[in-house]
Amino acid sequence: MSKKRLTLVLSIIGMMFVLSGCSTSTELITLNTTFAEAMNDGFLSALITYPLAQIINWLTPKTGIFLAITIVTIIINAIVLAFTFKSSVAMQRMQEIQPEMQKIQAKYEGRTDQQSQQRMAMEMQQLYSKYNINPFTSLLTTFIQFPLLIGMYNAVRRSEAVANATFMGVSLSLSPSQAIPQKAWICVVIFVFMVISQFISIKVPQWLAEKHGREEADKHHKTYKKPENQNAMMTYGMLGMVAIAMFSIPTAVSLYYCISSIVNIIKTLVIDKMTHKEVA
Repeated sequence: MSKKRLTLVLSIIGMMFVLSGCSTSTELITLNTTFAEAMNDGFLSALITYPLAQIINWLTPKTGIFLAITIVTIIINAIVLAFTFKSSVAMQRMQEIQPEMQKIQAKYEGRTDQQSQQRMAMEMQQLYSKYNINPFTSLLTTFIQFPLLIGMYNAVRRSEAVANATFMGVSLSLSPSQAIPQKAWICVVIFVFMVISQFISIKVPQWLAEKHGREEADKHHKTYKKPENQNAMMTYGMLGMVAIAMFSIPTAVSLYYCISSIVNIIKTLVIDKMTHKEVA
């Protein structure tokens, strides 16, 4: 990821954090809380946090808190996928064409003159056009996912059901750091599964790209050369930051992240099945 694109992504994340209307209120949202009352915390908070908390409150007596959060997570991911399917396909195709991108970058390595940079940009654009990829469509996912993540965090933090209900005798409003002294090990297990599922979710596109690269190399009787992962340190750093943050946040949020990662793994496998032949 180039410095310009990384700056753009971080700027978008910062902007979405502000626009998401993250409320500092700690007042619980109950089934009796009205939309008008929720509006006191801001329009976007009422638009996102309030309905998510109410769905959790409504489902919990019928399904239990674990399934309630799981169902809400699947609903959120379905909404995101409906709006970002094309960008998800583009992101996956970007993984597929990494070897070709790196060849172009290697071709112009060390050549910083304007003419060389323009030629490299032109060749990269031709590569994107060849596979029908718009590299900026992947940013759409960030625009949609981030306010929903903040909204889900607030919904979990303020939902009456999360505050009062238990799973296997333990409240999911406990953070993993709080759960350890209380020996509430189910919270720790959910946290660990969240980290593992996040890691697998990040690695699956890379593994699939390598698989297809080997298949393509075998088809043409060539030796497969594994492409360099230039973003590995940043990826693992972000995963570490997520783990550190989730360690002090209610376990219900870790459950949300875990289910989201599993859904994302399934989505990645399905999209790969649908599209990788087009890239081959």
